Amino acid sequence: MNSYIELNPNPLVQYLNKPALDFTKADLIKYIGAQNIQMINYRYVGADGRLKALNFAINNRKHLETILSQGERVDGSSLFSHIEVGSSDLYVMPRYRTAFLNPFNEIPALDILCSYYTKDGEPMRGSPEQVVRKAHQMLKARTGFEFHVMGELEYYVISPVEDLFKATDQRGYHESTPFIKWEQFRTEAMMAIAQSGGIMKYGHSEVGNFVIDDLEYEQNEIEFHPVAAEDAADQLVIAKWLLRTMAYKYGVTITFAPKITAGKAGSGLHFHTKLVKEGKNMMLENGKLSDHARKAIAGYLDLAPSLTAFGNTNPTSYFRLVPNQEAPTNICWGDRNRSVLVRVPLGWTGKHNMISDANPIELNHNVDLSDVQTVEYRCPDGSADVYYTIAGLAVAARHGLEMPDALEYAENTYVDTNIFSEENKGKMSRLKLLPISCWESAEKLQEQKEYYMKHDVFPENLLDGTIKRLKSYNDKNLRQSIQGDEKQVLKLVEEYFHCG
Repeated sequence: MNSYIELNPNPLVQYLNKPALDFTKADLIKYIGAQNIQMINYRYVGADGRLKALNFAINNRKHLETILSQGERVDGSSLFSHIEVGSSDLYVMPRYRTAFLNPFNEIPALDILCSYYTKDGEPMRGSPEQVVRKAHQMLKARTGFEFHVMGELEYYVISPVEDLFKATDQRGYHESTPFIKWEQFRTEAMMAIAQSGGIMKYGHSEVGNFVIDDLEYEQNEIEFHPVAAEDAADQLVIAKWLLRTMAYKYGVTITFAPKITAGKAGSGLHFHTKLVKEGKNMMLENGKLSDHARKAIAGYLDLAPSLTAFGNTNPTSYFRLVPNQEAPTNICWGDRNRSVLVRVPLGWTGKHNMISDANPIELNHNVDLSDVQTVEYRCPDGSADVYYTIAGLAVAARHGLEMPDALEYAENTYVDTNIFSEENKGKMSRLKLLPISCWESAEKLQEQKEYYMKHDVFPENLLDGTIKRLKSYNDKNLRQSIQGDEKQVLKLVEEYFHCG
């Protein structure tokens, strides 16, 4: 059996005996008939980053053919602020490879992500899925590299306090039951994500664990495997929808908000990235970080100020990005260091015989570890627009690969070990800083707008709309004015509690 098919939890993949990338309309019709599927749900992303729904009850075979072939009209002005009411009709067209069995519907239903098209049948410039597709296409066309991405999805589960087996405040990292209460929720959600086509690495409890007003806040994380940029964005938005819907089923609340309360860990959305050519990871060369990787890092750092416009999208984002915490503030990179903006995590570049040492009877254990090395971009948080952030990172990677002084830039922004140590003080004083507000983020996007518009990746009206929205928060001095005022911070958190 094909190794992709064997043990794959996606019921469509198992039944059709082929990878999701190869799904056709005929395949879906075959599955729908055999499994007595009675409904089709179109899913597509709005300007708020959340999945929308359009439901179809299947009447007959001809009707099903129409649903899967013709798409449907939607009102773009109600989904995107930059679309005018007078010319707002759009088409949504299903992408067969994204089809998955809805795990919640009592009526058997198949859900499919859709792409937006204009009245002329052209891809809608500025729609989330089209921008990330164009960004990836241009990176491949200009450099020859594919762009693979994965996200670390952090979230809090909020529920009434239980008296038994209380967890230690801010010591929830990789804790297990009974000291954490929502491991079963997490594992059930992971199975739903896997069955929908999400390719995950693992799940675990995170640092954040505390009590406010008889409510317990428990932080969790689900980490994905790197896949092509477009697929990485799709599986993250599906995962967020599944987590929220499952929380509703459980009768609890979850949030991806970057800031929860004063002095407690917020939720980031870190992105690991790698460059791939002919199926090979190009981030390493002779066991060390390659020049390609260093150039991409230089691009991330150079465009970092404006990337916050997509990855840190409301005022609470900038209460997470404060000095002397794990969330970054300085525009720099380093190995393993969790305070830098771009981190090079452990990549199994040392001895490869650890499994044999742990299991002495496995004397001839050989495993190819050349594919695991990534670089991690640590600035974005749970408010991020997943598609535009990944598209922005693809633009930044291409920018770095084309920068004539990229390697020198990378050398000058590298910080070893603790960035706040005495030995790094001189370098730290020369490093640029990330924005401290939506207002400043908007100004940085205005300054660097040309890089995103290059090769027609981001349309100007989308960037202008982003700048306008960020400035509308009028938070230029907000962090300084209410930092330390817990009541005001909590009021702000409540306002943006269900962001992203």
